[in-house]
Amino acid sequence: MRLLITGGTGFVGRRLIERALAAGHEVMVISRDPERARRRLPHDVRIGDDATDFASTPPEAIVNLAGEPIADRRWSDPQKTRLVESRRHATRDVVALCEQLAQQGRAPEVLVSGSAMGFYGDQGDREVTEETPPHDEFAHRLCRAWEAEAVKAEAFGVRVACLRTGLVLDAGGGTLAKLMPAFKLGLGGRLGDGRQYMPWIHREDLVGAIEFLLAESSLSGAFNGSAPNPVTNAEFTRAMGRHLHRPTALCVPAPVLKLGLGEMSRLLLTGARMRPQRLQEAGFTFRYPTLDEALAAIVSR
Repeated sequence: MRLLITGGTGFVGRRLIERALAAGHEVMVISRDPERARRRLPHDVRIGDDATDFASTPPEAIVNLAGEPIADRRWSDPQKTRLVESRRHATRDVVALCEQLAQQGRAPEVLVSGSAMGFYGDQGDREVTEETPPHDEFAHRLCRAWEAEAVKAEAFGVRVACLRTGLVLDAGGGTLAKLMPAFKLGLGGRLGDGRQYMPWIHREDLVGAIEFLLAESSLSGAFNGSAPNPVTNAEFTRAMGRHLHRPTALCVPAPVLKLGLGEMSRLLLTGARMRPQRLQEAGFTFRYPTLDEALAAIVSR
C-alpha cells in the first residue's frame, strides 16, 4: 500500500512509519521542513513539502496527523488562531489532493484524520462515547473545525475516519516526556483536586488503531482513540508513583495553574471519561488496556 502521512516526524507519526515500512508499505511524508524530516526519518521514506508533490504517484491511503502542539504556548487569541488554522490548513491540502486525484479516477481509498479528546470539552465524571454531546469551549471548537475539514474528502469518494486521541503514553516523548522528570525526582503530584479524568492510550495501541481503521473498509466517522480504562488525575498520579517507586504527595492547586496558564489550564484541570466504544465494537483489541500494564511496559524500557 502507498501510504501518505502528514505529521510524520511527530511522536506518533514516527512509530507509524516504522511499522508501515516493516509491513512492506511504501511511505510518503509531507513536512514543512523536508530537510529536517530527512534527518529524522528512514532513508526509504519519500518526503515532500506539499501534498501535490505526490500527485504523480497517488497514495492509496492517507493519515493526517499534522498540527501545531496544543500545549506549547499560552492560549492568547493569536495562538488559538494558529492552533486551529495549522490543523485546517494541513487538512485542506490533503482534501485538495483527494479532489485532484478523484478527477483522475485515482482517489485514495481512506483518510484517517487526527482529532482529540478535546472534542468533548469538560464532561465531569459522566462516561463519554462517540455519541456524547460536546461541551462548547475552545478545545471542542478546534477539534470540530479539524474534523469538518477532513470529512469534506467524502465528497470525492474517500472513506474518512476521525480519531479522537487521548494522552499518548510511551517512552521517549509524548505526555510522559514532560511528566517523567518531575516524578523521578519525587516531585510529581495531582493537579487541582485530581478528580478530572485523563483518557490515555499507549502509543503502540494508537498506531494499531490507525492501522485498524486503514484496513477495515466498513469503518468511517468518529472513533475515540483511548484505552478502555480511563483514570482520574489522582489515579494516574498514584500509578506513576508506584511504577517509579517515588512519593506523589505534592499537589499543584488549581488557582496556581489558572494564574500561570490562563485558559490553557483547562487542559489539566478538566477532562472526559472517554471510552473507545466504536473501536471495541468493531473488534479492535488493545495490547495495553489498563494504565498499570502500559506503565509497566514503558518503565521497563
